[in-house]
Amino acid sequence: MPVDNTPRVGDTTAAHLDRLLALAQRDGRLPSVTAAVVRGGETIWTGAAGTLDGRADGPPSDDDVQYRMGSLTKPFVAVAVMQLRDAGRLDLADRFEDHVPGSRLGAATVEQLLTHAAGVQAESNGPWWERTPGGDWTALASGDDGAAQRFRGGRRFHYSNTGFAALGRLVEVLHGRPWDDVVRTEILEPLAMARTTTRPTGRSAPGWAVHPFADVLLPEPEHDGGAMAPAGQLWSTARDLARWTAFLGGDTHGVVDTATLAEMCEPHHVADDAGAPWTMAMGLGFQQWNVDGARLAGHGGSMPGFLAGMRVRLDAGPGRTAAPGDGAVVLTNTTSSPAMRNLPTDLLTALAEHEPAPVAPWSAAGDPGLLELLGSWHWGPTTTTASARDGHLLLGEPGTGRGSRFAPDGDDRWVGLDGYHQGEPLQVIRREDGTVAHLDLQTFRFTRTPYAADGDVPGGVDVAGWR
Repeated sequence: MPVDNTPRVGDTTAAHLDRLLALAQRDGRLPSVTAAVVRGGETIWTGAAGTLDGRADGPPSDDDVQYRMGSLTKPFVAVAVMQLRDAGRLDLADRFEDHVPGSRLGAATVEQLLTHAAGVQAESNGPWWERTPGGDWTALASGDDGAAQRFRGGRRFHYSNTGFAALGRLVEVLHGRPWDDVVRTEILEPLAMARTTTRPTGRSAPGWAVHPFADVLLPEPEHDGGAMAPAGQLWSTARDLARWTAFLGGDTHGVVDTATLAEMCEPHHVADDAGAPWTMAMGLGFQQWNVDGARLAGHGGSMPGFLAGMRVRLDAGPGRTAAPGDGAVVLTNTTSSPAMRNLPTDLLTALAEHEPAPVAPWSAAGDPGLLELLGSWHWGPTTTTASARDGHLLLGEPGTGRGSRFAPDGDDRWVGLDGYHQGEPLQVIRREDGTVAHLDLQTFRFTRTPYAADGDVPGGVDVAGWR
């Protein structure tokens, strides 16, 4: 008998995750719900609750049943756009009309469209596009009544399904074939996501609306969204989206460079909701959240009859009980339910609490050659400590004041990775005998003593010295 070597959570952790899913199904009145949790690039738990038709004796769900994932489609389109950028086919600063002329969205840049900051209207004109069959791009572009621009491009975050329809068209024009064919061949096939399709195939869940005041269901329509499809057309399974979750956690399988993925997960514009703290921001196709200091990325999704959510930890967060790359994805077949709002994060919290991430042991793997750079330095009268950690040079403590990490960038050269000095060059200046004289951080001069006379301090040092 073959041995199943698939990683799994412990029985106690699995019981907690199963219970969370069952409570969400019951309290959220979800006909069915399915979910998966990922750690270290592997699916370590899947679960399901409820039935596909919402009846007690109905067919059960599992991790191979397709659900419509709504706006979880958008990151796939965004990755296809970034692949074009990396191939030199476009620049994020390009205007949309540089590649797709003849629409009122032409002045928006590719970056603004990816980050929902183009000021483009949220929905298309005409009937509710999520519940009616869609037309082609020509109809969508020509059907605009002139109200496409709600705000000046780049001014603020304004979620736009129409903007992602435009990005889907951009992919089509530059590839010369349909956007979904590009997504299939360039993303889904390399990631072995064979159960992710534009229309339901095989075992799939019907979409339901649950009556707000009674335990009865109403079928929701399913259709081809046409030109609006890049905003929310794809269907998938918990098993397939667990692979996508691992992708977002860093296991890109060569679909994009890891540096490109990291760029996509940088916050560009915050979602500024009146009366609420800033907890969500938008990157290049991926949403980011700040949950008590922990950074997460992913996306939500909704279409009539379906809700979806995916969250991936970008860092361990406070307490370090989680691991970067821990992720969860949830799919359900109901139009609306508060149970889905926090369920992916709740699953991740339960994983961290009941099965903390393994602790990697410390080892003496540092570079002794860095010792001459470490210790106390002074920018004017301010004292800063330089230390080495995980192959990086640290000035101060990252996350505090102007503390930053620096990565090697050539002989005696470093480049800032985060904080105030992100992207800025750090140069080690040496004396004629080869010893370190001072550090030059983009004109900020760090010397071993405050305002050292031999430190080439900008503006000079009073010849009479300290008094």
